[in-house]
Amino acid sequence: MRWNWPVRAVLCGIAVIVSLHALGRPFREYPGVEYTPGAIPLPADYQDRTEFTFARLMFPGGGADDDGYYPRYQGDYRLGLSLWTQDYPRADRYFALAVRRLTGINVRSVEQVVDLDSDDIFNWPWVYAVQVGEWGVTEAQALVLREYLLRGGFFMADDLHGEYEWQVFARTMRMTFPDREIVDIPDDDPVFHAFYDLDDRFQVPGWAHLSRGYKRPIHATGPDDGRGAHWRGIYDDENRLMVAISYNSDLGDAWEWADDARYPSDRATLAIRLGVNYILYAMTH
Repeated sequence: MRWNWPVRAVLCGIAVIVSLHALGRPFREYPGVEYTPGAIPLPADYQDRTEFTFARLMFPGGGADDDGYYPRYQGDYRLGLSLWTQDYPRADRYFALAVRRLTGINVRSVEQVVDLDSDDIFNWPWVYAVQVGEWGVTEAQALVLREYLLRGGFFMADDLHGEYEWQVFARTMRMTFPDREIVDIPDDDPVFHAFYDLDDRFQVPGWAHLSRGYKRPIHATGPDDGRGAHWRGIYDDENRLMVAISYNSDLGDAWEWADDARYPSDRATLAIRLGVNYILYAMTH
């Protein structure tokens, strides 16, 4: 992996032009499954208008059954305390800080939560969602996501593990794009070379699964279910990557714990570099 220094100035300049998200909804912090509001102090500059903002997608629970994969998290998802808040907001803010330091892009120090039941998603060029193998996105929400992506948006789908969760996610993507396949992203795709050359990619485990190096899902189909990194995506008619999927990896957890010496530095580094590439690709393609 190495820096693509010659394109850095160009990419940062384009970022100023294309990141027109200042008209989005005001910042709001929600209670999460790991952190209560205020547990991660708000930076002094959290209200600054910037070139780029980390946008996190909220979504209803679902997946395993009508009660949701984790019933204790299945309240009104619009109020937080739901699976979309996994790693939130620590992962979002640590990653935003890393992007700011590594690329020179003026990134907002706090995240933006986006609701598919409104048109707010169209104000943000890049959106992230976690635990997408356990969500319950509705057909109407899937159609909003489809329009957002076809208009030029970019969706990073993270932290889904094993065959069962894959099928849950794939079912939503079929609602979103019944006419498009999920494919493996080839090694020579520009998304893996937008800022860093990422030819060497490996599984990035969550904190709780470091001892095994992978996550064995609750609905595992075998001892190796959840093992092995896969980087998949969905393309538009112009061969632009619209959806980047980290299957059997948990990049958000790596962002969350990147500053902790107990988390493997090579995993944290890869997770940050992949995220940086996805952002710069989204802002330039």
